[in-house]
Amino acid sequence: MARILIVDDDSSIRALLREILEEEGYQVEEAVDGKQGVLCYRENPADLVITDILMPEKDGVELIMELQESFPEIKIVAMSGGGRGLDAQFNLRIAKDFGAVQQMEKPFTRKHVLETVRRAL
Repeated sequence: MARILIVDDDSSIRALLREILEEEGYQVEEAVDGKQGVLCYRENPADLVITDILMPEKDGVELIMELQESFPEIKIVAMSGGGRGLDAQFNLRIAKDFGAVQQMEKPFTRKHVLETVRRAL
């Protein structure tokens, strides 16, 4: 089964995604921000990266740009609930422009997560 790296500064979102994905048989790794996400991916590449957009240290767009540059075939799902005065759709459009293959708005349902992951893979 595919390995998925979840990158989000919110531990409850990471835990929820881990639970959903592991119940479906996926192997899951976690990173708390984009900086750690890049390091994790370089050490042990995943089949899919799911990243939040707004995070400290290195945000999701920076993560997408850096990973795309080094790994052009990478599959990334961007997720956002908005914030910093920007709505989620704006953040997700930018992520798509920089290479995210799928987008997912928070809050999400189990069904939406699984459909998005299947489409991305």
